[in-house]
Amino acid sequence: MSGSIPGLTITSANSVYMLAINLLFPAPQQLQGFAADAAFDTEAGDVGETVMGVDGRMSAGYVPVIYRQTISIMPDSASATLFENWITAQKAVQEVFYATATIALPSVQRKYTLSNGILVRFPPIAPAKKVLERRDFVIAWGSIDPAVF
Repeated sequence: MSGSIPGLTITSANSVYMLAINLLFPAPQQLQGFAADAAFDTEAGDVGETVMGVDGRMSAGYVPVIYRQTISIMPDSASATLFENWITAQKAVQEVFYATATIALPSVQRKYTLSNGILVRFPPIAPAKKVLERRDFVIAWGSIDPAVF
């Protein structure tokens, strides 16, 4: 017996990432030009807190979490300009601009809605080695909600 669902694959090449930045790009923009070995990666969040009492009884509770997501963009991607414009606009007004996004993963029939995102890590220049390398931008999301695609 197989552990996979018939008809589904693990292809990421057909993923679609749409990003909107309020006050800057209110209409969602499709991110393109991802790195060859990494498009986007979301850190796991600790959504529960546990403590053990001196009597050996465990207590637990739900904890809201901020999810950090790394988006890896090649230096020749038009999407790199989107991130540069985002940080430039924030510097000009010395304020943060919130983002929203949707990610569609057709291969596994899943869609994710991301909200209350803040650009928290910005590499100003692509690493220059033998060739220019990818830039990893990090967004902290206040919420990521899954749904069937």
